[in-house]
Amino acid sequence: MYSSDNPEENIDLSIFQYPGPKPYSKETAVLMMADSVEAASRSLKSYNNESIAALVNGIIDEQVKEEQFINTNITFKDIATIKKLFIKKLLNIYHVRVEYPK
Repeated sequence: MYSSDNPEENIDLSIFQYPGPKPYSKETAVLMMADSVEAASRSLKSYNNESIAALVNGIIDEQVKEEQFINTNITFKDIATIKKLFIKKLLNIYHVRVEYPK
């Protein structure tokens, strides 16, 4: 978001990246995904299926591209299942409640 709002600036990506070790098990990979997705979900302007799915898929796809899960035995099937679950759970968390008459 920052880079799209400020296209003329060179951005030091290291300030947005976690300096710690890469996940070493399926469980730590899921924790990394969950932490990233949950934190980013708080910045969404609307909480509909499309925006949540785009957020979840974008973040996790970027983590895969950056080889964050290279030290784990997580499969692409596992990752697809995790994405679906995160989307479902975030939709449940951010659903709009119906206003009942008094």
